[in-house]
Parts: sequence; C-alpha cells; structure tokens
Amino acid sequence: MNHIQMHDIWGSILVGLVAITIGSLVTEPTRQKSMAIILAGASGSYFNDGLGIYEIPLSAAILLCAGIGLRFYPAIGVGWLLHTTSDVLHHSIGQPIISFLPTSSIGCAVCDVVLAVWFFMKAPSVFNLWRRTDIQEPSSVRETTSGKNT
Repeated sequence: MNHIQMHDIWGSILVGLVAITIGSLVTEPTRQKSMAIILAGASGSYFNDGLGIYEIPLSAAILLCAGIGLRFYPAIGVGWLLHTTSDVLHHSIGQPIISFLPTSSIGCAVCDVVLAVWFFMKAPSVFNLWRRTDIQEPSSVRETTSGKNT
C-alpha cells in the first residue's frame, strides 16, 4: 500500500470543489439529471477485476443510486459514498483507479466524499450560496417602516 501525502488529500478536495463549481454552472433540473448520469458512469470505473465478483453488486448499487438520483438528490450522495467504499477497497489491495498514480484511488475517495456532502445538501449552486434571499427583517423594523409603530 502506498503512503498518502497531504498534497493527495488537499488536491482531491480541490478537485471536488472544482467539480462542484462546474456542476453549479448547470441549471436545475438539468443539473440533477446530469449529476445522476455522471454517477452512473462512475459506477463502472473499477471493472478491472480487482475485487472479483464483488465488483458487480457494488457497481449495481451505485447504478441504482444514480437511477433514484434522477429524482432524489440524496441518492446521488449515497452513490458517491458507495463509490468511496470501492475506492478505499481498491487502494487497500494496491489496485488504484489510475495505474500509474498509486494514491489515485484514495484521492478519488476524498473527492467522492466532498461531492457526497454537496449532494446531501441538494447540490446548491455555489454562485447562490452566499446570496441570501431568505432574510426577513425583524418584526420591529417591519412595524416601524409600515407606519404601525406601537
């Protein structure tokens, strides 16, 4: 097993944040459907016989999450967490997702967790994250501005 360096972790977090930013450029409901399709594609990324027959049920579970994710964002998050499991297992047996990058599977696992958190939040656009549209002014201010000061 290869040793994980801090730059592997930070780089993977950055990749996840860049992916979220790119995903945020897509408007709803296309974003949700696109992200589910991307998860479906990722479900087959480890068909290299590393886990033998166990690759099939794990990939099928991820694919099922992608299908449910077409209508339910948290299912996409669950799918990425299942993919994280696959990443960690492949790293532990020394079969990385990118053969010439020994820590690529563990890096993928970190990135997947970042993505999963975003999907559990229902994938809000990062461009709207700091724009508050739900702020309500205190009732005392409303009463003062509407002329009903008591």
